[in-house]
Order: sequence, then C-alpha cells, then structure tokens
Amino acid sequence: MSRTGWSVRWALVVALIGAGAAGAVAQRGPANQPIGAEEIVSIGFTVSDLDRSVGFFTGVLGFTIVREIEVTGDDYERLTGVFGSRARVAELALGEERIELTQYLAPEGRPVPVDSKSNDRWFQHLAIVVSDMDRAYAMLRANHVRHASTGPQRLPGSNPNAGDIRAFYFKAPDGHALEVIWFPPGKGDPRWQRAGNKLFLGIDHTAIVVGDTERSLRFYRDLLGFSLAGQSRNYGIEQARLNNVEGASLLISGLRFTRGPGLEFLEYLTPADGRPYPADARANDNLFWQTTLLTTRPEGVALLATSGARLVSRGPVQSNDTSYRFRGAVVVRDPDGHAVRLVSR
Repeated sequence: MSRTGWSVRWALVVALIGAGAAGAVAQRGPANQPIGAEEIVSIGFTVSDLDRSVGFFTGVLGFTIVREIEVTGDDYERLTGVFGSRARVAELALGEERIELTQYLAPEGRPVPVDSKSNDRWFQHLAIVVSDMDRAYAMLRANHVRHASTGPQRLPGSNPNAGDIRAFYFKAPDGHALEVIWFPPGKGDPRWQRAGNKLFLGIDHTAIVVGDTERSLRFYRDLLGFSLAGQSRNYGIEQARLNNVEGASLLISGLRFTRGPGLEFLEYLTPADGRPYPADARANDNLFWQTTLLTTRPEGVALLATSGARLVSRGPVQSNDTSYRFRGAVVVRDPDGHAVRLVSR
C-alpha cells in the first residue's frame, strides 16, 4: 500500500434509535464470538466531489476535518476490489463519532440512482442528533438541502419506545440519505441531553434496509457479535412521511456493542416493492456505503474473509506499517448487499 496510507481509525455510527428506542433487554451475541468485532468505528460512503462534500459536512452540519489523504497501490486495490484505483479520502468528526468520505479519482463510478427510495435495499443513512429540531430544520432550509421527508415529523406517543422523537430525512450533495433526530428527555442516550450551545451533537446510529430481519441477525449478531437491543413496529402517517413511502409499516431492530453508536435494521413490512441492491455495484459507485468495525482479534479478519460472506475485497489485506493504524482489513457484503469493513489493530 502507498505510504500515503488511508485512515483506518474510524468511528461509526450506531445506537438503536437511541438507547431506549426499541426498549427491550439486550440480547447478546455468542460469548466466544470468533470474529470478535467490538465497536463501529466509522461509516463511510463514496462521493463524486470530495471538496464539495467536505464543505457541506463542515460548513452546514458542524463536522471537523480529522484527516485528508490520497491513496493508491496494490493493497488498496485488493481491499476495495477496484482495479487501478486512486482515491482521495477525508475523515471527519462530529462529537465522538467519525465518518469517512471517499472520492475515486480513477476509475470514476456511477451516481446514486435519482429515483432512489427509502425502502430500496441499498438505502442507508446516518442519524445526526440535534439539540433543537426547529433550528436545525431552519439551518438546512437556509442551505437549500434537498428533502427526503415531507418535513420534520414527531412520532406519535402511541409508540412508547419512539413517541415524541422528532426526525427529518434529507440528502447530502450526491444524494446520500441523512437524518437529523431530536430526543425528548428520557429517550436516547443521556449524553444527547447535555447539548450546551451546540446544535449538531453527534451520530446516534446508522440505519440499513433489510429484506429479512432474522437473516440479517444471523450475520450481524451471530457472526459479527452485535447485541440485539430491542425491536419495535413503526407505522402511521408520521412514519410514512418521514420515510416518504406511502403506507410504510416497518419492523425496526436496534443493535449495538457495549460502546459506540448503534446499527438499525429497517424491514419494510409494507410496501414490499423495494428494489434489491444492484449486483454489479462496486466501491467506486456513489451508492456504496461501508460500516467499519474494529476487532482486537487478528484472526477475526481472516475468519470473516472465509466465513462465506460475499467479498468486496479480493481477500484480507495485512500490513506491518504502523502508520496505517491497522494490522489487517477486509470488506464483505451482508445478506442484502451492504458493505461491512472489519479492521484489526
């Protein structure tokens, strides 16, 4: 790998729609989980113009730049599965969480489909916690963001786990889905109630659309070691307008590790017309997201690479160069096509 290296110190996203959003006692994965994943350290996606995307996240949403680098070489090609790749990568922080934006200088990929919907299987979003929804929505409107939701929605009190949470979906410059979310007292991680003067506080979770919750649990809980923190069924006009999917009824599952943000499954019970993840999608396409997990077990990377999961990488990548801040890494797809990158240090 080129000594320009790329950041593998990622801090990703998840928390179930907050610590209390699904409300059940955590169900942990196997105690002797062989993969040994311990936390989500970042969420990343591919963009067409890194400078524009960095400007959006720092200028509008309050992120700060941790690192910007350019990378190429055999190991990067092996890890991403993209031959002849050269990429610019920016690592950004909001509070304790990290995201990673990647622009492929070569070869360029395809844009996010313009007709993407929230129930398509390639859907993934970041949930950014705000201290004041009205101020946040005014800020987004002033910066002319594209709506994905009709507008901010307050989830009904009839849903005991998510009642009175306010949320709004919108789009980043390349069409990636983002969410701002506000938690009332008593919901979500208690740290979100200690806002101070900040408007954008951190990343609560990342959410992915799944076709079969039980199948996805076998991958994320039983193989990777997440805990199932709880489940709820969300439906009604507010949920439909939040997702902008008429008649939406969802089974929502929150997963987490003991630290870090959470991962959310969105299984659409209705309507069931979401499209599958494109079989020919690659890491340089702009619809590509990846959730990066950390393991302290060096053998975990090799085990995941041989677990039967579909590979994005051409195989595990190993490096003794400490400037890369990892020992091994591999990227695989989950049962619906979402990419997971596992790194060891």
